Amino acid sequence: MSIYIKDPATDKAVRELARLRGVSLTEAIRDAVEQRIGEERAQQNQDFLKKIHELQDRLASYPPSGNKADKAFYDWLSGEED
Repeated sequence: MSIYIKDPATDKAVRELARLRGVSLTEAIRDAVEQRIGEERAQQNQDFLKKIHELQDRLASYPPSGNKADKAFYDWLSGEED
C-alpha cells in the first residue's frame, strides 16, 4: 500500500522530520499521525469533561426538592408497587 504526496511542501516536511529523527518516511508519517490522533482524542476528552462539569454545575444550582427517594419511590418508578 502506498501514499502519493502531491504537495511539495508536505513531501519536504515529511522528509525533514524523517531526517531529523533518523527514521524512515513511513515511520515519520505514522508517528506524526499517531501523535496528532492522540492530541485530537485528548481534546475531545477535555471537551466532553467540560460539558459534564457544566451539567453538574447546572444540576447543583437547582434547590433540593425535599422529596424522599426511598425504596418505595424506586419501586414506583420501576412499576413494582405493592
